Amino acid sequence: MNQYDVTVIGSGPGGYVAAIRCAQLGFKTALIEKYPNLGGTCLNVGCIPSKALLDSTEHFHNAHTTFKEHGIELSDLRINMNQLIDRKNGVVKANTDGIQFLMKKNKIEVLRGVGSFIDKNHISIAPTEGGEAQQIETKYTIIATGSKPTVLPFIAQDKERIITSTEALNIREVPKHLVVIGGGVIGLEMASVYARLGAKVSVVEYTDAIIPTMDGALGKELKRVLGKIGIQFFLSHKVTGATRAGDVVTVTSTNPKGEEVKFEGDYCLVAVGRSPYTQGLNLEAAGVQFEERGRIKVDEHLQTTTPGIYAIGDVIRGAMLAHKAEEEGVYVAETLAGQKPHINYLLIPGVVYTWPEVAGVGYTEEQLKEMGKAYKTGSFPFRASGRARASMDLDGFVKVLADKETDEILGVHMIGPRIADLIAEAVTAMEFRASAEDVARMSHAHPTYAEAMKEACLAATENRALHM
Repeated sequence: MNQYDVTVIGSGPGGYVAAIRCAQLGFKTALIEKYPNLGGTCLNVGCIPSKALLDSTEHFHNAHTTFKEHGIELSDLRINMNQLIDRKNGVVKANTDGIQFLMKKNKIEVLRGVGSFIDKNHISIAPTEGGEAQQIETKYTIIATGSKPTVLPFIAQDKERIITSTEALNIREVPKHLVVIGGGVIGLEMASVYARLGAKVSVVEYTDAIIPTMDGALGKELKRVLGKIGIQFFLSHKVTGATRAGDVVTVTSTNPKGEEVKFEGDYCLVAVGRSPYTQGLNLEAAGVQFEERGRIKVDEHLQTTTPGIYAIGDVIRGAMLAHKAEEEGVYVAETLAGQKPHINYLLIPGVVYTWPEVAGVGYTEEQLKEMGKAYKTGSFPFRASGRARASMDLDGFVKVLADKETDEILGVHMIGPRIADLIAEAVTAMEFRASAEDVARMSHAHPTYAEAMKEACLAATENRALHM
């Protein structure tokens, strides 16, 4: 029986990063993965393929809408869906191959199959294709099995016309009418992909706002901007069912007045979130306990109720984000090595990769009001940015929330061009507990999108913005 210091179950961003850091710290490490490709949801059917499609379709959309003004004249512009999907698949393969290389580089043994606990220190690995199960012994285990799309029990998903985000990444035609159930991150990103290609897109959302977990101002602005590319929003609509007849899908819902509203399309994407995936782990045999909504219970060091078994990423509390899982993977590895790592969950940013991009970190304005915290606000629109004018990216803004007394930055919320990268400046500033004036006094290259962060901080500091 092979023995390991650390065994990681699941090779998504949390799992493979945890394995790499454990190996770097001198632990004999194994990684268990049941699928043929490493990388988990993020690399195979999540973050990476969706960004590839978003990038391709944004190029196509710009060619249709802005190239002529730039002086670029095209004729016979059309989309090749097969090439679009094939390129996406190539991007995925390059990334998953890269993870396989990192496993070899760090001398991490990859064990293929479904891992399940025999007891706290022994794991059985059942191969997915024939062969006999093997057993290993491990001192520590890190559970990183991720999540799966949440299903609505009253909707039968055939994965052909009534689909999840996984199938939405592989449609080789432009839908005539895509009905999206859910106005969160996944739903809006996939809605953007197909709206840019010319599909009619209807987003049906249960709450009264899109991206409801983010600062309210971001949702309002994103709804306005996405409306310009033809996406229609039906908020405060409770979906009651979805049925398929041939190539027609009918989604039924109830509007705020209690009236039934029907949507007919050729595809329906169910994007109402994700659920922890712990199926087949046999956690009970190891004494691991759950908390609400099927998440694994962990303490402040991410250790489960069984000493020596840890859990990270989507299977535990907190936002289901790849970078959150990565931070937790490093945290557990360094904890096992006797170090004193650090994670500030408040400062893990959330990002929506539509265009304009959306991101936020820290407290939202709604949270500060609920807390009764005295704060001040500074905001700067990209319409007033020279760099944004040059690139024709005029929608959006940067909003900074600062403590009214100390001027410490409490939250930063952005929508605009290259926001997914720009939010890192806010995270850095807040990790070092910077004030709005601290950032306002830092030199930002001109012309750049990042100047909007400086200007928003100036606006929060006695309304001193220079360019508006």
